[in-house]
Amino acid sequence: MSTVFGILLLLIAVVAANILHLLWPRLPLAIYQILAGVILALIPVQSHTFELEPETFLLLIIAPLLFNDGQSTALRELSHGIRQMLSMAVFLAVVSVLVVGVGLHLTMAATFSLPLAFMLGSIIAPTDAVAVKSLSATVAMPENVNRTLEHEALFNDASGLVLFGLATSTLSSGHFSLSQGIFTFLYVFLGGIIFGAIIGFLVINLRTTLMRSHVDIGRIVIPINLMTPIVTYWFAEELHLSGILAVVAAGLVHALLYTRLRLTSAKVQIASTTIWSMASDILNGLVFVFLGVTLPGVLGHTAIGHLAEIFVVAVVLYLVMGLLRYLWSQLKFVDLNSKPKRRKKDSFLLALGGIHGTITLAMAFSIPHTINGQPLAARTTMILIAAFVIIISITVGTLAFPRVLPKKKKSYRQSDFQDQLNKTVHYAIDQLADEPGGAAEKAVVINGLASQNTLTFKTHQALFQKIYDQAHEVELEAIAKLNEEGKVTDKIARLYVGLISRELAGRGEGLFSLWRAAYYRFKWHRVRHKVSRIPPAQAEYFKHEVASIQQQIAQVFDLVYPQVNTYLKEIQTTKNIHEVTMVRRSYFNRQRLFRRHEHLDNEQIDTLFVAAFQFEHSYIQQAAANGVISIELANALNEHISTDQLVYIQSSN
Repeated sequence: MSTVFGILLLLIAVVAANILHLLWPRLPLAIYQILAGVILALIPVQSHTFELEPETFLLLIIAPLLFNDGQSTALRELSHGIRQMLSMAVFLAVVSVLVVGVGLHLTMAATFSLPLAFMLGSIIAPTDAVAVKSLSATVAMPENVNRTLEHEALFNDASGLVLFGLATSTLSSGHFSLSQGIFTFLYVFLGGIIFGAIIGFLVINLRTTLMRSHVDIGRIVIPINLMTPIVTYWFAEELHLSGILAVVAAGLVHALLYTRLRLTSAKVQIASTTIWSMASDILNGLVFVFLGVTLPGVLGHTAIGHLAEIFVVAVVLYLVMGLLRYLWSQLKFVDLNSKPKRRKKDSFLLALGGIHGTITLAMAFSIPHTINGQPLAARTTMILIAAFVIIISITVGTLAFPRVLPKKKKSYRQSDFQDQLNKTVHYAIDQLADEPGGAAEKAVVINGLASQNTLTFKTHQALFQKIYDQAHEVELEAIAKLNEEGKVTDKIARLYVGLISRELAGRGEGLFSLWRAAYYRFKWHRVRHKVSRIPPAQAEYFKHEVASIQQQIAQVFDLVYPQVNTYLKEIQTTKNIHEVTMVRRSYFNRQRLFRRHEHLDNEQIDTLFVAAFQFEHSYIQQAAANGVISIELANALNEHISTDQLVYIQSSN
């Protein structure tokens, strides 16, 4: 199977898992993705033969993920928690590798030599911040614990990789020098940070120089941003530095840029954030789907008895590392700044938060197949232990977090958001009806505003039809009165009534309505064909005559609509506001049709859109001030509307 087809299958599995999680979010997304990978491997295609080289895995998946984590990190919080981060990401990682390595070697010396035991310890030591976020998304994790877990996961990947490299080189050479090991650790660790920071500053200077000299450079700056982690990781590894730490450092430097240019490059930042969010979700999904794809193949080559033994070893290792994390906090090697009453619980949460994922899997598949030309017999066993540790940590977190932590609560529900958004849009449309400006321009704006809540509200069709019919009655009475007063001729009145009658007849549902629409479209094409065959002199006269009639019909609408609008305002309630708005929108669309040959004033449309968005923000501000909605809901609505406003500005340029 081609690599392209294999990647396509993995992406399909990621999307399928995301859909299942959306429909039934009882299980963490990572579990769905692993199961999707297992199912993909069992399908009778050759997807399970798809293998991704560990170096490629780290370069194209892990490096971008960690770079994005770095550039999304709050530097002020990181600087305040530097001691906690070093304690967890470096010292605890080293202690975990030593304890696991020595324990494995003493209890299973026949399987694990000391270098192999240390190699496995370095593989299962790193934690995964993304997996923690996935599992704790619906619960209220204490901020101090959550911050410590995030900062730990940002840097302990590098600790694990450096220790993994030391164990691999020791296994190959057959000897280990403590002084050489410490020097290598510091060179790789500190060198990676310094190199990544330098690359980050160089890229930032390039980006800021381009932004100063050019206005719209998103198509250049964003690709540079996306390529930065890949280039940084590759060069760092070529220099035998920690590529992981290099991309994290480059990401942290980029976080400085976003803080400094918070508003000066808003358009680029929003586009970049959106792209990185999508890329991060896809890459994380690929990691867990890939784990699921590889599991059946690895399990299939292992005897049941040996598999049970491996599972027991994985459980013991997980418990040992969890106990180490708990004691690390209780003995205050890391200070969580917990209150005395919460200290044990926070320590327990820190232990539960030791969830493993991407780096553990990447290092497991990085285990060499051969050492000094001899096959490494323990490779499959080590991969299985690492895979089981990942699955156990995710499963335990899934079951434990909802039981020890309260459910995360919002001050509003999704239905509240949708309801208030509908009311906000309707308020803006109502206000626009009284704003100065042409009806055709208003029709364009109202159509745009109505699309804001198209997916959040379903029109009550019967109520809409009833209000529309009543508005039509008001319209007919207005036309009759205008005809009696001599303001509208009999001919124009008949044409106008005929037009709106056909519109009403075609507003029904089903095959009859579809047939009538097709009939009038066919009839219109026949008329156009006949006109095209009229002699030029008559055609010119006919053209002017039609234009005159269209203008008179549009003038009739201008006289009639104010009375229809007054009626709609009188009957509007909180229960029918959406249907009334849709009726009003239909009338504006009709006016737009009547004046379709007239030139639209784009400046006036822009002015009306600006006014409409201001009406929406004003409505939200007033609702929050009156206590109708919470501040959290008001912020969410304002963010939604601001995004819509930005989209309009971008699309109108």
